[in-house]
Amino acid sequence: MKHILKQHLTVTFQYEVYFSENIFSIDNSLFRDALAPYLKPGLVRQLLFVIDEELSLAHPGLLKQIDVYFQGQVHLALVKEKIIIPGGEVAKNNPYYFNQIVEAIHRHKVDRHSFVVAIGGGSVLDVAGYAAAVSHRGIKHIRVPTTVLSQDDSGVGIKNGINFFGKKNFLGTFAPPIAVFNDYQLLETLSDRHWVAGIAEAIKVALIKDATFFEWLRDQVDGILKRNADTMKYLIWRSAQLHMDHIASGDPFELGSSRPLDFGHWSAHKIEQLSDFQILHGEAVAIGIALDTTYSFLQGYLNECDYKEILRVLQAYELPIFHQLLKDERVISDLLDGLEEFREHLGGKLTIMLLRAVGVGLEVHEMDHDRIREALARLKKLDEVQQQRKLVSLPD
Repeated sequence: MKHILKQHLTVTFQYEVYFSENIFSIDNSLFRDALAPYLKPGLVRQLLFVIDEELSLAHPGLLKQIDVYFQGQVHLALVKEKIIIPGGEVAKNNPYYFNQIVEAIHRHKVDRHSFVVAIGGGSVLDVAGYAAAVSHRGIKHIRVPTTVLSQDDSGVGIKNGINFFGKKNFLGTFAPPIAVFNDYQLLETLSDRHWVAGIAEAIKVALIKDATFFEWLRDQVDGILKRNADTMKYLIWRSAQLHMDHIASGDPFELGSSRPLDFGHWSAHKIEQLSDFQILHGEAVAIGIALDTTYSFLQGYLNECDYKEILRVLQAYELPIFHQLLKDERVISDLLDGLEEFREHLGGKLTIMLLRAVGVGLEVHEMDHDRIREALARLKKLDEVQQQRKLVSLPD
């Protein structure tokens, strides 16, 4: 006789993404107010801050400002030590930084009802979120994204992780933050390179979700490159909204093999690795978008007008569509191996998002290697033309 016990669990997650400026100004109570629902009389919750090293150097008063902001709080205790780790993929490639955060959680006795607050770019948020998620089986974590890319994409989602075995995000969790604070003021010290790189994720989500937003991006190149604040604020808000809408409406914990938001990413992850992470994530995504857009055109899925328009927009934003690494046949071979790694990461069937039109995605389950090579050759030629034009336009 067979006996079966069945269990059904429903867990609701909710978090807010706040858009503000100077969130640690003593006059801005937004951050403190957001924590209020998690506080209880008679109990003190700790706050452990993990901060991007480059950001702390660019904003030398930030650490002191945080100290002052939480002075006099009855139910909140700020851990005096702030964990400073390098930004970029260095934070995710070296387990030392993950271990450093976990060790600090242990040493300062940060319990699972306290908070780990990460301030930095996507990589810092990823490693801090992962450390919080696995410590005590889940400490509440809060994100303060400080790059365009993390504010318009990765920082508003629910993924955390680190790189392992040389593979992007091999270790990680799905663990939603309890709150995200997009502080525009923290973007003002970004280099032009990082400013532009984050736009790639906005272009990506527009291409698969919203043709009107893509048209807006096409028309706002000048303002965004000149760092017009209102224009960038809208770009971040709309991109974040589209990413969040997809996460909520689809398969948030990716139980299936479909990942539309990873358009352009199968190659981007591999390109980052092959460049020893010298290529920024957003730059690699731009190349990945160009590659999959060209492949879509060559396969007859995408019309020529849309194909050319997409590449023009990428180049107008001074985003790369090709990299010199991809001239090497051995590198191309390694890149193609990235398809199998992507399938493994997805689980089960390979599923790649391509384009049928601007704003309309198309999922396929196999990729023609010869066609990918053809797409790369085409992008190489287009990139050479672009570089030649730049040389011609340089002053004597």
